[in-house]
Amino acid sequence: MKSLPSSLTAASLAAVFALGLTGCKSGGGDTIKVGEYASLTGKEATYGAAMHEGTMLAIEEVNAAGGVLGKQIELIVEDDQSKAGEPANAVNKLISKDGVVAVLGEFASSRSLEGGPICQENKIPMISPGSTNPAVTQVGDYIFRVCFTDPFQGAALANFANGTLKAKKVAILTDVKSDYSKGLAKYFKEKYLAGGGELAAELDFNGGDKDFKAQLTTIKNSSPDAIFIPGYYNDVALICIQAKQLGIDVPLFGGDGWESHMLLEIGKDAVEGHYFSTHCLTDQDTPKMKSFVEAYTKRYNKAPDAMSTLGYDSAMVLIDAMKRAGTTESAALRDAIAATKDYEGVSGTFSLDENRDAVKPLVFAQIKNGKFVYSATVNP
Repeated sequence: MKSLPSSLTAASLAAVFALGLTGCKSGGGDTIKVGEYASLTGKEATYGAAMHEGTMLAIEEVNAAGGVLGKQIELIVEDDQSKAGEPANAVNKLISKDGVVAVLGEFASSRSLEGGPICQENKIPMISPGSTNPAVTQVGDYIFRVCFTDPFQGAALANFANGTLKAKKVAILTDVKSDYSKGLAKYFKEKYLAGGGELAAELDFNGGDKDFKAQLTTIKNSSPDAIFIPGYYNDVALICIQAKQLGIDVPLFGGDGWESHMLLEIGKDAVEGHYFSTHCLTDQDTPKMKSFVEAYTKRYNKAPDAMSTLGYDSAMVLIDAMKRAGTTESAALRDAIAATKDYEGVSGTFSLDENRDAVKPLVFAQIKNGKFVYSATVNP
């Protein structure tokens, strides 16, 4: 339980494992086995738990409605503990020992890049709910995602900086241990400079650091109009706190890695007024979102977030492909997933393109009065 976020108590963690390991089993041997690997413990456990809960909700709904292809879905879950090396162990077990027909996960791009090659080598379809680094699906034709990619997100963030923030000079603070952070910084920088922007400073940190004041002091002295932080919520919250302590009063902004209720719990008033891009907001007024929020809240006694919706959508895209394929044979299932078009998910309507990436909008949120408030939609 090392580095367990305060929101994921021992009791709630036990519930997560109970749901994942026993909640979906049909009691007989005649099930369709689907694997999931997620960061259920460790420094990004908030993401893993939310993704898993959305996935579980989808599987439970499908099983309650009679299953698929005449069978119940058996979800077999492995915790990769937010640690490098563990995703490979988890996916190897799911495929070689458990005999799953498909794999759902991971959220973090670095961990999807560990698990993906193993799925590809074994010809087992894998759908990532939220890994945005383009390299994830470049691993091969068995790897898919139901989220947008960082080239699209980075370009949207650059246009946001140039347009909405009117920032002529931006400082960038990147997590060099994260493929997600490095990729998003790269695509933002390319588009922002091409649009006439200027870099005030470009610095980095290691994910998990606690002291960012040296970098922030350098950034403050560079007099930026805004600061771009392509990181995860746990680091971002501390950066925002220390930026406020140093008297930095320009907008801070980042990508979908910011979105977690833990950003608000850790950062409190230090994150107020800042911006981030994300996949969807759960107060969006669509029938699918309303239905999902109602079902999720009833199931877990709490509100969902974007990560929950992506977990749900990844499972439902897989189920939809199984129905269209009429089989769980790997090549046929792969082809059916690849043929996903105009799919009406909770996180939005999307199609998978020739690179097996979801083509879909993103939204911008601003943090106001301790809440994520809708700011704008960017279409692909």
